[in-house]
Amino acid sequence: MAQGILSGKKGIIFGALDENSIAWQVAMQAHAEGAQIVLTNAPVAMRMGAINNLATAINAPVIPADVANNDDMHNLIAKSMEHFGGGVDFILHSVGMSLNVRKGKTYTDLDYDFMHKTMDISAMSLHRLLQTCMKLDAIKEWGSVVALTYIAAQRTFPDYNEMAEAKSFLESIARSFGYHYGVAKKVRINTISQSPTKTTAGGGIKGFGAFYNYANEISPLGNASSQDCAKYCISLFSDYTRMVTMQNLFHDGGFSNTGVSHSVMQKFED
Repeated sequence: MAQGILSGKKGIIFGALDENSIAWQVAMQAHAEGAQIVLTNAPVAMRMGAINNLATAINAPVIPADVANNDDMHNLIAKSMEHFGGGVDFILHSVGMSLNVRKGKTYTDLDYDFMHKTMDISAMSLHRLLQTCMKLDAIKEWGSVVALTYIAAQRTFPDYNEMAEAKSFLESIARSFGYHYGVAKKVRINTISQSPTKTTAGGGIKGFGAFYNYANEISPLGNASSQDCAKYCISLFSDYTRMVTMQNLFHDGGFSNTGVSHSVMQKFED
């Protein structure tokens, strides 16, 4: 049941593609909690997805933006501020893409031009976003920025490919910019390391079903759903977490701190 904990707040949500995406669920939850939203995604993703249906449901404008393009990012932030009549209170960065994964390239045979694009879209876009916001004074004091990540930044998952490096890069940017934006404007910046989640993006990773099932068996609480991740994001956008910043927060049912589960052990008993 909604509590109105984002009443009066305004935010930008990146990456809503369809109902399976975490960003879609965050937008729905934020709207239910009283927030006003601007939605954004890459033009190609907008053609592939159903973002206009979401926009209608939550009465939000959609501003296309290529996160690897400085002018697009500036236009997005400037137009969002114009729409809201001032700064924003929260931003969700739910962005990631690997052409190497899409093209079936293995980790030991990466195309480096593809890899550069992966880093630009999946990680440097967070820096580009925050730098643009700081220059335009777009985030209000005590605002909150959340970026979605994955535990492959800390552990090896063979078929997650160079997205592991991208997530490590993303988390480092959140810490570094979290310091600077915290000093400048009390803006807090965190990453959420989410369970494997059945999204369109996740489904494109080789062996995703095995990732998902293994994590579900290891985690004491099971995998966290996209809906539960959305609720966690809402808590970080709210005033209840004003002193949480520069953190990588695991939202994974306990997977990150569990070595092995009884159910997995039983499968390998003599």
